[in-house]
Amino acid sequence: MPLIRIWVYDGITALGVAGSVDIFTAANTVWAERNAVRRPRSPLLQWRIESLDGRPVQTASGQVVHVDGPINPRAAADVIIVTGPFVADIERFFARPDFLKPLFAALRRQHERGALLASYCTGSFILAEAGLLDGGVATTHWAQAKAFARRYPEVDLRVSEILTEQNHILCSGAVTTSLNLALRIVEKLAGVEVAAATAKMMLIDTNRASQSAYASMSEAQHSDTLVARAQRWMERSLQQGFSLSELARHLAVSERTLNRRFKLATGEAPLHYLQSLRVDVAKRLLESRGTKVEAVSVRVGYNDLSTFRRLFKRETGLSPREYQRRFARSQQGGGAVPALLASSPH
Repeated sequence: MPLIRIWVYDGITALGVAGSVDIFTAANTVWAERNAVRRPRSPLLQWRIESLDGRPVQTASGQVVHVDGPINPRAAADVIIVTGPFVADIERFFARPDFLKPLFAALRRQHERGALLASYCTGSFILAEAGLLDGGVATTHWAQAKAFARRYPEVDLRVSEILTEQNHILCSGAVTTSLNLALRIVEKLAGVEVAAATAKMMLIDTNRASQSAYASMSEAQHSDTLVARAQRWMERSLQQGFSLSELARHLAVSERTLNRRFKLATGEAPLHYLQSLRVDVAKRLLESRGTKVEAVSVRVGYNDLSTFRRLFKRETGLSPREYQRRFARSQQGGGAVPALLASSPH
């Protein structure tokens, strides 16, 4: 009988625990109904919630999670789910290295014993910090991608993906994908048909292929005033053709200096940053119901609609029209237009 251990600690997201348990409960119901003739005496899946000291933990939202006992690195397990912390500053979270050292050691021991390890969102940082993702693939919350890439350069980060799997380790994206992660565990332990029926029962979209459609560009986290000026110039000039040489002349620096400082400050080359900016603005324009895709394409600097469509699909996993159907909001009640969208291109 498969046993899943869910490892918790203070500051985790509540959904990662409750959502996973609900999925496993639903899977047991589906499995029991399919085996009603044989009348199984016990559920297919079993799980335990465990903390480092065996005491209840408090989630980031203040809920108390009661546990079944302490974490035992040597105890048998088919799957270990390590829950993710809800933190805005992941670097600050790991400023207390002693806090999670026992968890890292326990994860390494369980992996050596053959347990499937799984985590979601910022929990991928836990797996990476334990040294379990080096040389492998992983995903995490899209907003933490740059921090993850800086901290763990040996990991092949595929942040656009909802779910990754390699070396008997599963990672998933932002916290709601913990439900997709739990369904994948059900699939591995109970089969594809039980997992599919569970997803239908719980009304979970298993067709999400990418986080990119949900991502937005974060505020600049750097102190380089030259790069900040370059970013503002790009925001005002979306409709114009981009020229690195023109931007360098505007800022009175060489192209080489601009490129070097831009990459250092943002982690991206200026051209790639501009493409990301155009897609981000296009997403916000498309979220306004009734906006024509053709008009959005021109507004963000693509007179060739096919080029815009290809870029948008590559960056988000959806065509512009698919994105608009999924995310467009009603404009009833008015509301201010974001300054970047309303600004003049000149």
